[in-house]
Amino acid sequence: MEAEAQDKVFDVAVIGSGPAGMTAALYAARAGLDVAVFERITPGGQLGQTEHIENYPGFPDGINGFDLAFSMKQQADRFGAQNIGEEVLSVDFEASPKVLNTGFGTYRAKSVIVATGAKPRKLGLDLEEELQGRGISYCATCDGNFFKDRDVVIVGGGNTAVADAIYMARIARKVYLVHRRDTLRATAIYHKMLEEIDAVEFVWNSGVKELLAKDGMLGGVLVEHYDTGEVEEINCSGLFVAVGTEPNTEFLGGALALDGGYIVADESGHTSVDGVFAAGDVRTKALRQVTTAVSDGANTAEGAAEYLAS
Repeated sequence: MEAEAQDKVFDVAVIGSGPAGMTAALYAARAGLDVAVFERITPGGQLGQTEHIENYPGFPDGINGFDLAFSMKQQADRFGAQNIGEEVLSVDFEASPKVLNTGFGTYRAKSVIVATGAKPRKLGLDLEEELQGRGISYCATCDGNFFKDRDVVIVGGGNTAVADAIYMARIARKVYLVHRRDTLRATAIYHKMLEEIDAVEFVWNSGVKELLAKDGMLGGVLVEHYDTGEVEEINCSGLFVAVGTEPNTEFLGGALALDGGYIVADESGHTSVDGVFAAGDVRTKALRQVTTAVSDGANTAEGAAEYLAS
């Protein structure tokens, strides 16, 4: 199938299959366009790794992130979007048609929608790479069950960090929530939920300064308390890092204008190159949520259709 795809020119190539990419593929395919979706891993992006989505309209009791992502994929598939399970490693947007290179071949498309999302930001500490998967994780719902009845540390103060703390409180023995400020950035509903959980201990005005290894695994962390300068050792088996994200734009190689790593794009997804659009968490925007990613996908599909018509 991929070999045949390399011989054709798609109307629209969608890079990424999170909610933005899947919605773009759905709208473009439903409009009768020939669409290819590139994704090296399972569909859904960060959505597929989220246990419970409560603020996506239409689901009063919430919905599992993977289930929602899979439903989006099925809907796009039904209208004929072709899935190519390869990672786009480089692009040539000056070529006509535009060129996408993967590790397995070269693909061409008249228009491109970049919806590659963002990846978790790391702490940048010594041993962080070595201990990833050996106690350090960036996805509590993915790896939380490995730490049943153990002590864990979560770093961050936003919605993701607090949701991770709530989730891990049902699994771990003790959860330390380390935040660099004295108040959470998370929305108010999470504050109330945390107040009712005894297993969670707040470590305010603090940050993880050093990682401690034991027998090749994470054995604990050194936490610096910014208001006093005191350094405290916390013994833990797991460290979940939730300090924001970084856009997946390295593969572009300067092909598009960026701002802080994010693709510069307007509300309709238009980028610095005609016929190339950006949707979802990868573009410059104020709010990064599933709902805004979905609306981005619809807007960029419409933009691509208008570009092709002109």
